[in-house]
Amino acid sequence: MPSIPPLPSFRGQGRAHPPLPRIPVPTARAVVDCAIYLNGKRLPGRFSHADAMAEVRNRGNGFVWVGLHEPDEHQMADIATTFDLHPLAVEDAVKAHQRPKLERYDDTLFLVLRTVSYVEHEMHSISEIVETGDIMVFTGPNFAVTVRHGEHTGLAGVRKELENHPEQLMFGPSSVLHAVADHVVDSYIEVALSVENDIEEMEEAVFTPRNAITIESIYQLKREVVELRRAVNPLQIPLQLLGHKPDLPLPKEIRRYLRDVADHHTTVSERITDFDESLSELVSAALAKIGVQQNTDMRKISAWVAIAAVPTMVAGIYGMNFTHMPALEATWGFWVVLLVTLGICAGLYVTFHRNNWL
Repeated sequence: MPSIPPLPSFRGQGRAHPPLPRIPVPTARAVVDCAIYLNGKRLPGRFSHADAMAEVRNRGNGFVWVGLHEPDEHQMADIATTFDLHPLAVEDAVKAHQRPKLERYDDTLFLVLRTVSYVEHEMHSISEIVETGDIMVFTGPNFAVTVRHGEHTGLAGVRKELENHPEQLMFGPSSVLHAVADHVVDSYIEVALSVENDIEEMEEAVFTPRNAITIESIYQLKREVVELRRAVNPLQIPLQLLGHKPDLPLPKEIRRYLRDVADHHTTVSERITDFDESLSELVSAALAKIGVQQNTDMRKISAWVAIAAVPTMVAGIYGMNFTHMPALEATWGFWVVLLVTLGICAGLYVTFHRNNWL
């Protein structure tokens, strides 16, 4: 019978498949809230960002506030088209972990802030203490766009607080810029107070007698303070520019409020610097205490070795193979040598104990 030829093997002959096209996620998925504010009050109804901007342009008054949470490139490009945002600022808004800065693109201000959050943890444990994120704020003549990265420092409370004070919203989009900056700096103060409590507990543990010290937990806390300082301190220059540079498109009253925010930021920044210095001194104190504990242990070990050396020496001497040795053949020799050995050991013990070696 004719043989059937074997089927060709497809093993190892993989075909290159083109990558599947990425399905764009609607911009509305990244929008947390979108509202129109006219004369300090929020207009009723729900608006998309494009409809809200069109409504403001038709009215010739008011402004739009759009809040976004972790938008992707496609979503941010849609927002940029609606509000005419600069591509460089849009790129920074998509990427997280940006350094705090202030940039101006014509009539649009772009402010980057680092957010921090205190993570509850057990004392003397190696765990994360400070969690960081980002908030970017775009402000133009008739819009404010906030972009948030991270799961903390939400802005829903900021929006609600502003809506309860129409007199502040009357200043326009710059009121949103001030409210967000003030909210972020207030969160710095709260985190600094929590970290300060941790440092005080660590100091109490270090300077408590006969308390075990975990040097790794001190280093962990110091590392988290360094992370906190890197997030907080660079914001000082942008806040100073917002409060003191008159050519920026900001109302005079908002600049006064921003100067107050800058003062609060300076206070918390100095406190964080003090934390770093305190932890450095705490590390030195902990290392010194560990050195003292080690010296105490070594003295105790040396004292016991000295006591144990006496019977070892006597046993070694009388273990030598000599015929003539003192009290070697006497019936009371063993007991005399034993009593003398115990007496010397007891004398050494009393001496070491009086000198606090035992």
